[in-house]
Amino acid sequence: MIRLLVASPRYSSWSLRGWLAVKQSGLPHATEWVNLYADDWQQRRAQPDIAVADGKVPVLHDGDVVAWNALGIIGWLDAQSGGTRFWPADPAARAFAQSVAAEMQGGFQALRQNCPTNFVRVYPGRPAPAAISADVARIDRLWSTAIDRFGGPWLGGAGWGGADIMFAPVASRFTTYDIALSPAAEAYRQRAMGHPLVAEWLALAQADPVLNPAYEF
Repeated sequence: MIRLLVASPRYSSWSLRGWLAVKQSGLPHATEWVNLYADDWQQRRAQPDIAVADGKVPVLHDGDVVAWNALGIIGWLDAQSGGTRFWPADPAARAFAQSVAAEMQGGFQALRQNCPTNFVRVYPGRPAPAAISADVARIDRLWSTAIDRFGGPWLGGAGWGGADIMFAPVASRFTTYDIALSPAAEAYRQRAMGHPLVAEWLALAQADPVLNPAYEF
């Protein structure tokens, strides 16, 4: 059975991506929660099952196979689940979805640094840091273009998949910090936050006892 190691559902955007991916795969799995803020975290992250990913989570173990980072996990799960659950069948939509997913994996550093993830909090009317304006504009264009080109309601067209998994934490960041978006992007944000799997994660976040004052404003 697949074993997925993830961190706090209150704060960990990358853990959400890994968790959504195993849920989307439909494959049998077990989730193991680790506490990055516990006193023994340095010892725990040095254990082989996490050290293989340089002490970061999420990490997926499937027999002898180990996958980490969101796209690595999605790639393995896509292969194991028949290649139909994560990416569109249409070649143009597939190329677009995979490209924006990769852009999300490695980009948007200003948004990450200035708007830390908190899946529980919402700060209405909070001024958006000027440093994130280019990132917000780029994401807005990507979302709006995807919906316009491929018909929505998701970034690859009719089916929710890998690109939506990659951008789910961004939808949450935009919600937390009350970021203004274009009508098309705002409608997508609302759909993303209302997806049943995202809603399930948000319920876990509400119940999470782990608190880090650095991410509470």
